[in-house]
Amino acid sequence: MSEYDEVRPPEDRRRRGRGRRPGGRRGGREELMVPEAEFTSYYDKPIVKAPPWGHEIPAYLFLGGVAGGSGLLAAGAQLTGRAVLRRNARLSAMAAIGLGGVALVADLGKPSRFYNMLRTFKVTSPMSVGSWILTAYAGGLTVAVGAEVDRMSGSRLPLGPLRPVLRALEGPAGLEAAVFAAPLAGYTAVLLADTAVPTWNATHRDLPFVFVSSASLASAGLAMVTTPVGEAGPARALAVLGVIGDVAAMRLMERRMDPVAAEPLHHGQAGTMLRWSERLALAGAVGTVVGGRRRPLAVLSGLALLGASALTRFGVFEAGIHSTKDPRYVVEPQRRRLAARRAAGETSDSITTAR
Repeated sequence: MSEYDEVRPPEDRRRRGRGRRPGGRRGGREELMVPEAEFTSYYDKPIVKAPPWGHEIPAYLFLGGVAGGSGLLAAGAQLTGRAVLRRNARLSAMAAIGLGGVALVADLGKPSRFYNMLRTFKVTSPMSVGSWILTAYAGGLTVAVGAEVDRMSGSRLPLGPLRPVLRALEGPAGLEAAVFAAPLAGYTAVLLADTAVPTWNATHRDLPFVFVSSASLASAGLAMVTTPVGEAGPARALAVLGVIGDVAAMRLMERRMDPVAAEPLHHGQAGTMLRWSERLALAGAVGTVVGGRRRPLAVLSGLALLGASALTRFGVFEAGIHSTKDPRYVVEPQRRRLAARRAAGETSDSITTAR
């Protein structure tokens, strides 16, 4: 209803009920005068433009989670005196940061575009904040990994008088990286949810918890693969907690989403990925609890957890891209939100209008 309805000419009630049967005769059974509505858009173009991102971006999402979780594991190992777990977690985090940086630059096209994002700091931009989180995390991690590499080489690196300085900064640098580890694992969820992509935007309340839990089980799984079972106790505990958090957060997220916006999470390629992600996560958790102290089973469980985390990131990414291709995923949630605001009495802005 709008203000123009007041000047609309009255409808001729005598014209109502005049329909024809499928054979052409008039009668009680009428043909539909208006065909059923189909969700279309102008010139058959999507209402929301899909992000021009390739598979480098979900790879970066996964590797960022591995790096963030490994940074937390390394800090815990540092504080509890587990030297092998600390070393392996730091090296794993550095490898993930390096590969993630390659994937990010491959999507951006050239490294200078990443450097340009560091010229300013905009707190309302997840991309700007995320760039600084990544830089701060990588800075502390580089110092800690440098000390590990020097120790592994038997102090043969040509550091000279810088070696005592490096050893003195190793501990604080590892803890500094741990401070930015959780934000690194979760900021990419905020980045996706801050877009107009229907499915991603509908997950804005819960997707960070999904990504952080997914990062926990990925980093724990990698530590179980690379670390002897004698020192991998914290990794096994983190793996079980990560699986519980991942499955619970995913279920809660789907329940709180608009039913239409959640459909891409269950259908097509994205649905297949997310179903297998949950299966692998549960299998990895069972393997960790039952046989995590046996090296072969610990490796298999760790690989299952890594696969589960990767499928979660790729599945959420594919679901969002798919939701931009059908106008229904844009229109129906908008109509429901508009009806809810009208029912709540919100009629003072440019979106809702009084009946």
